[in-house]
Amino acid sequence: MSHSPDLAIRLSRARFNQAIADADLNTIAALLAPDVVLVAGTDSAVIAGRKAQLATWKREFAAAGRAIYVRTPETVTVSPAFPLAFEHGAWRGTAAADGTLIASGTYTAKWRQFGSEWLIEAELFLTLA
Repeated sequence: MSHSPDLAIRLSRARFNQAIADADLNTIAALLAPDVVLVAGTDSAVIAGRKAQLATWKREFAAAGRAIYVRTPETVTVSPAFPLAFEHGAWRGTAAADGTLIASGTYTAKWRQFGSEWLIEAELFLTLA
């Protein structure tokens, strides 16, 4: 079943959010482009490459005070010229133990279509609270 790019990206984001909640590295890996880049919201640390990002998630999932992050897309802009899209929205990190809000902010993600799949190429986070 083929979805519009907007819907495909929103469904992939929902899968990514569920994978974070479930500590599911395989699903996260399937949604990341090989050369994905993530720029963290507070310290602007750069995590370059799928392997590095999966190692970061693995550490996060094993942490005693682990957080669950949810990214909620507000807009998805699809390029009419290239197989690219920009997602913009709000993110929240809550304590896995009791749901207490740890941090929140805005984010932008760049997606690229590889065959029939949309994968995350870059994410940039801004911590607002």
